Amino acid sequence: MAKTTKAEKSATAALSAAGAAAKDAKALSKSLPKKDAKKLRSLADDAKDAAKTSKKKVAEKPRKVEKKAVAAVGRLEKAIGKIEKKLAAERKAAAPKKDAGKAGSKDAAKKSASQTPPASTVVKPVLKPAPTPIKPSSSTAPVPDPSAPVAKAAPAKPAAARPVSPVGSAGLTALTVVQLRDRARSEGRAGYSRLSKDQLIALLSS
Repeated sequence: MAKTTKAEKSATAALSAAGAAAKDAKALSKSLPKKDAKKLRSLADDAKDAAKTSKKKVAEKPRKVEKKAVAAVGRLEKAIGKIEKKLAAERKAAAPKKDAGKAGSKDAAKKSASQTPPASTVVKPVLKPAPTPIKPSSSTAPVPDPSAPVAKAAPAKPAAARPVSPVGSAGLTALTVVQLRDRARSEGRAGYSRLSKDQLIALLSS
């Protein structure tokens, strides 16, 4: 059995590298734009063909086989480098546009916020409290019954006239408690200050 030379070993290693590079390039082409993917697949096919060189040819011309395999790998690596550089430039160019879009959205949001008055400045309608009903005072004179007989006013008398004569009970009911007490005081009635209205009327009617 012939001994493998150093040149043959080197050529075999170059063929293995070409096969691996072709496989990686085909996998990468699936994620690239159509035009770049097509170019990369073509170079990957060249590297794959170089990797399939027969052992007989390797034994006969190992240097030539190695050179062809290394050249195929070199073309692949160069193409991949160009594609990656191009994609990086495209991403870099797209970044400012994206940032500008975000800045525009922020400016629009700020403008909208500035036009909208804060919740604390919104004027709310002031609700006035309902008026509290005023209860009639106990001292307010009751409205006299229209059907009740109205006492006729006594004719005016001079200042030196006799003391005021008692008024009928019908006329007394039209007076307030204060007025009844004043009348009782003027007539010299005793104990009138603690009497109720009915009791005052009874006292003055007697």
